[in-house]
Amino acid sequence: MSSPAPFPPALLDSLRRAVRVVVLTGAGISAESGVPTFRQAQTGLWAQYDPQELATPAAFRRQPQLVWDWYAWRRELVAGVSPNPGHIALASMEAHVPAFTLITQNVDSLHQRAGSRHVIELHGNIARVKCSREERVVETWPATDERPPRCPDCGAFLRPDVVWFGEALPDAALDAASEAAQRADVFLTIGTSGLVQPAASLPLLAADNGAVTVEINIEDTPFSPWMNYTLRGPSGVILPALVASTWPG
Repeated sequence: MSSPAPFPPALLDSLRRAVRVVVLTGAGISAESGVPTFRQAQTGLWAQYDPQELATPAAFRRQPQLVWDWYAWRRELVAGVSPNPGHIALASMEAHVPAFTLITQNVDSLHQRAGSRHVIELHGNIARVKCSREERVVETWPATDERPPRCPDCGAFLRPDVVWFGEALPDAALDAASEAAQRADVFLTIGTSGLVQPAASLPLLAADNGAVTVEINIEDTPFSPWMNYTLRGPSGVILPALVASTWPG
């Protein structure tokens, strides 16, 4: 794969001088690791189901075992992939920036596995489980054959700690992301469609507050007209080159 064209010197200078860099990532960066999107994951046994009908509180109330099994299968898919050079480059970028915040719409932990430390998970984490009644994360529970297993404290079903369709994002995560966007010197949007709210408002919030805005994507998105810089191509190619060009040696 060819190397990206030289980056604008003004962009590199903005990154070097930035105190606060904020990054928003979407499904595109994980797709480069082989993580299937919702639609792509509907294969084999699961091809008969609409993912937007499985990933809802109503579906879990109607068919908790079906939803639990679908997420167990998806967890196995995620566990079988590794962070790609884009994830690793962002972890490297964090080491060069005084205040770095990574906001992700992904639930796969690939940023943390690549070494990123300051990660805000807007949509939760597929590896975590929480009580469906008390909303608290549960680490362990008695071993049974029941699917889903039950909360060891209250007896309610356990469920994936992810945000389903029709649910609000966690207040703490959204508040932290909004504050980071408003204070950013440079804001990078990577591999996200710009269609899912409220995450889609964050780059524009950063732009309204004076941040230098950068989009890295393989195609145009609703963000593109508002960005100071648009870098077209896979993040796994562009990000390592961007980091190397900004902080050589």
